[in-house]
Amino acid sequence: MNTLREKWKGLAAFFVSTAVLIWLDQWTKQLASNSLKDQPEIVIWNGVFELRYLENRGAAFGMLQGRQVFFFLVAAVVLAGVGFALYRMPFTKHYLPLGGCMVLLVAGALGNMIDRIRQQFVVDFLYFCLIDFPIFNVADCYVTIAACFLIILVMWYYKDEDLEFFSGKKVKQA
Repeated sequence: MNTLREKWKGLAAFFVSTAVLIWLDQWTKQLASNSLKDQPEIVIWNGVFELRYLENRGAAFGMLQGRQVFFFLVAAVVLAGVGFALYRMPFTKHYLPLGGCMVLLVAGALGNMIDRIRQQFVVDFLYFCLIDFPIFNVADCYVTIAACFLIILVMWYYKDEDLEFFSGKKVKQA
């Protein structure tokens, strides 16, 4: 059974981890702004990977340009969902991977939201030119990694009964 102390320790780890990842995202964006803005791209691996500055006023891959209110609503829904999950989730080793995914989701959502609030655009700077993939940033990586791991966890790691705490019904503690 989860004690209140375990819950607080889990929440503290969640918030500290999230803060560190947000800081890392913001730091890399600041480096990109300082080093790449109004400069030619920096080739890391010729024909494969470059650093390029882009001010993205849209969502993933530049879609929905100028729809700031929509992005805030999506971020609010994500944050509310994670808040609900954290409230309901047992803080045990079994749920550590799920907690890690939630840290990545929140850090990614907040990292890009900070940009939208501060400057009305998100700084993107990572470009895989080999496949002409849209330019992205560290926060985008967090969200993508979290989504991939969530799919893997739900499909192959957690059983239905492991996730019953999401239903809102009382769940027996093992």
